[in-house]
Amino acid sequence: MSMSLLIKNALIHDAVSETPFKGDILIDKGKIKKIAPSVRARADEVFDAEGLHCYPGFVDAHSHLGMDGWGIGYEGTDYNEMNDNWTPQLRAIDGFKPMQPTLLDAALAGVTCVCTGPGSANVIGGTFTAVKTVGHRVDDMIVKQEVAMKCAFGENPKRVYRDKSISSRMSTAARLREALMKAREYMQKKEAAEGDPARMPAFDMKLEALLPVLRREIPLKAHAHAAEDLFTALRIAKEFGVRLTLEHVTEGHLIADDLARENVPLAVGPTLTHATKFELRNKSWITPGVLDRAGCSVSIITDAPVIPQQYLPLCAGMAVKAGMNPFSALKAITINPARHIGIERRVGSLEAGKDADLVLTDGSPFEVGTQTLRVYIDGQLVKAPEQRVE
Repeated sequence: MSMSLLIKNALIHDAVSETPFKGDILIDKGKIKKIAPSVRARADEVFDAEGLHCYPGFVDAHSHLGMDGWGIGYEGTDYNEMNDNWTPQLRAIDGFKPMQPTLLDAALAGVTCVCTGPGSANVIGGTFTAVKTVGHRVDDMIVKQEVAMKCAFGENPKRVYRDKSISSRMSTAARLREALMKAREYMQKKEAAEGDPARMPAFDMKLEALLPVLRREIPLKAHAHAAEDLFTALRIAKEFGVRLTLEHVTEGHLIADDLARENVPLAVGPTLTHATKFELRNKSWITPGVLDRAGCSVSIITDAPVIPQQYLPLCAGMAVKAGMNPFSALKAITINPARHIGIERRVGSLEAGKDADLVLTDGSPFEVGTQTLRVYIDGQLVKAPEQRVE
């Protein structure tokens, strides 16, 4: 049963106004009911947050949380199907492990919602979904089931399929075009059949899965690090008239003005890692700030487990250290990723009517020494278990 909660005297960073303000937040039935300098209302619980900072729950637009193996090796990993280089029919919810301890670690650190899904081994990997980070059944954690269709450019498909079917960037691009062309023809035949079973094309699960992309219901979520791969993703999206988000964007600072003109959402990271491939040789913490100043919509990501999910605020802090505006960095882990994945009406800022996902800290979440004291998801306090099963 959802209880009402009144948080008093917090310094509120709502991700809407750049200047924080002291005030109260009334929560009822899992939603933010009212935010004001002073709220007088009855509540089941009143918490005095004097001296504390209140932030929206942090959001990661690109993660593999719950898809990877945790302490059990490769046999527990489910984010790549490596027997086929295009697998649009795969869905993140069917490989998600909600009871992995990594989710609780994320929640306790204030990361309340993530967009998680297949990795980047395949040219087309499958559908990402947005989930809250608490729960034991994925069906009850979903914020948005179909967020985007993962596709990948650059070194990963080449590396995985070098001896099978792909050994160049040209092959990757051609494979994606072929899939979209087949799906477009399949869609046209279905539309021409006008529901007549005798005229319908033979059912194809892969092509069915791509129809939401062609209908612009969901975007392609394009893994691309190098400048040339970012431009290829943009080129193909324009050819087929589909929506696009760019993921990783490692060399984005080298082409910031071009990306600003394209006006597509950018998810930048993971940056707190070694440059393990030549396409990462220009990796830098300046990238989010440079793109933000150019006018791009920037989200900072962990690509968890590449960076453990709980360190999303730390990544924003590193971007601030490298010159990013602090308010822009806050938006890059709150409202911008919420918009990036199409759930901004529910999460990403502290506003009346939105989900009551809140983080209470004793200082800036960008600083290593700051303590996260309370986290609420849907108005419920996230608690650490008294003990974990060993």
